[in-house]
Amino acid sequence: MPIRHATAADLPAIMHIVRETIAIMHESGNDQWDHTYPTPGDFLQDIASGTLHVDAAETGSLRGFACIDSCEPEEYAPLPWQTDPPSLVIHRMAVSPAFRREGIGKALLDFAETKASEATARSLKTDTHTANPAMNALLQACGYRPVGRIRFKGKAKPFICYEKNL
Repeated sequence: MPIRHATAADLPAIMHIVRETIAIMHESGNDQWDHTYPTPGDFLQDIASGTLHVDAAETGSLRGFACIDSCEPEEYAPLPWQTDPPSLVIHRMAVSPAFRREGIGKALLDFAETKASEATARSLKTDTHTANPAMNALLQACGYRPVGRIRFKGKAKPFICYEKNL
């Protein structure tokens, strides 16, 4: 699966996946994403910093995306992480509903692991909503272990933080 750096030209397709993902999340009681996050501005910053990656089909269709960087939310600080820095963090990851269950989420996580290894990171970190069973299951199936729970401002339910030692 061809994963590449995202460009500004990808933004309409990314935001289409975001809108579809928000609808599915909200149907299941998951308020992880909404009209305030993630925004086009978030993705444009990721693109400018070279940290947003997309999985594009041979046809050109965007199937998924993930931001991979070293920025840890301040809410991560009190958690009992097992690995010392440096670490990379996966943010804003989604797969188009049209391409789910085709291994794209796993491919994005594998790609993040390769990026982390290239950067000599000792671990990968991420978080997801407690009401996101698909992402929680994917992370655990790919070897991520739960570290603890955090709360983000404005969110009713906690998020589970994960770590994968490399």
